[in-house]
Formats: sequence, structure tokens, C-alpha cells
Amino acid sequence: MTVNLPLVVVLGFFAWGAVKFLGVRPWIVVLVALFGFWLSHTFLAPAIETGTRSGVDVIDGSHD
Repeated sequence: MTVNLPLVVVLGFFAWGAVKFLGVRPWIVVLVALFGFWLSHTFLAPAIETGTRSGVDVIDGSHD
């Protein structure tokens, strides 16, 4: 069985769990999310995308 979830939903569950169970303050979650959006518009974006795709390929078992 294959389940497709958007990355935003998965990250939302992690953020909710961090706030609920680890005591992370909600403003820190918002700050990290905003920093991620800012980082995606910098010169580091291609490296982040390549690393993310490589990590997904390794987890999926579809790497060469």
C-alpha cells in the first residue's frame, strides 16, 4: 500500500509533536518555518533541493 502525503502535512505533524510533547514554543516553530522559506530563495536552494531529493531516493530505495 502506498500513501502519498504532502511534505507540509508531515512537517506539520512534527511541529505539532514538538510543541505538544517536547515543549518547543510555537514562536520558535514559526521562526524556523519562516527561515526555511527565506533560505529557499537564496543561492543555497539548489544544494538543498539536491540533498533533499537524494535523501528521498535513499529512503525510497530508488537510488542507483
